Amino acid sequence: MIDKLEMFIALAREKHFGKAADECGVTQPTLSANIKQLEEQLGVLLVLRGSRFQGLTPEGERVLEWARKLVADTRTMKQELKAVSDGQSGTLRIASIPTALTYVPEITTCFSEENPGVDFKVFSRPSSEILAQLENLEIDVGLTYLDNEPLGRVLQIPLYRERYCFVVAEGGPLSGSEHATLQDVSRVPLCLLTSDMQCRRIINNILHDVEVEPKPVLQSDSIMCLLAHVRTGRWGTIIPQAVAQTIASDHLEIIPISDPYASIMVGLIATQREPRAPLLDAFLKRVSRISQGQELST
Repeated sequence: MIDKLEMFIALAREKHFGKAADECGVTQPTLSANIKQLEEQLGVLLVLRGSRFQGLTPEGERVLEWARKLVADTRTMKQELKAVSDGQSGTLRIASIPTALTYVPEITTCFSEENPGVDFKVFSRPSSEILAQLENLEIDVGLTYLDNEPLGRVLQIPLYRERYCFVVAEGGPLSGSEHATLQDVSRVPLCLLTSDMQCRRIINNILHDVEVEPKPVLQSDSIMCLLAHVRTGRWGTIIPQAVAQTIASDHLEIIPISDPYASIMVGLIATQREPRAPLLDAFLKRVSRISQGQELST
């Protein structure tokens, strides 16, 4: 039954029989047969079928909620039994918004030192995907913004406040300035993150608060791409200060933005499901101690 539920979850996530079969490591006929058997066992139609996947029935949507809970609980049980015999071990899957990736070592390194049997998989994802992947059991925790857009019912552990700075090449626009105002920055040819990224929407709000309309010459979903363009000496960018201090190279200047503006809290999120897997529970407790023992700023 659990194997069939996992296939059903994969199908609901991928919305394609072939892709779901690949993810589950089975053939498409095998997946289709298992879904059909699940429907027969439950006595309801779960999937709308035609020449291709057409969605879930209302009963299928309800079964999906139960499937996620049952699969999560089964994984927790297996991990708890393994922890009893082997100690803390396994893999933690972490998805982080791109601007928080440089913070991830703060929470993985100390936990790894205390639990050498644990390894990590870290993914870069936009905030909207992090929430979906948590719900679909694809990741264990996410690193994202806590107080900018709705998160729904998730466990939240605040970690630090994201602040922003202006980055320019030596000799470029505003080079040598001790600080810059948002009006100063707005007059420079800007390369910014794309508007589908929450960090960009936050930057837009900051600029709108002082009646500045952002008109970037170039947009990218990669901070590395933005900095590569900044290095030409032609453009500047606005990015989180912690990211700039970590990955900005020689010949780039980090200039504080002097205007007062709100900072945005970044933190760890996880589902509220109980009981939690022992590994996840131990990790969340360790991150909570980090949160309580440090300044929530960078």
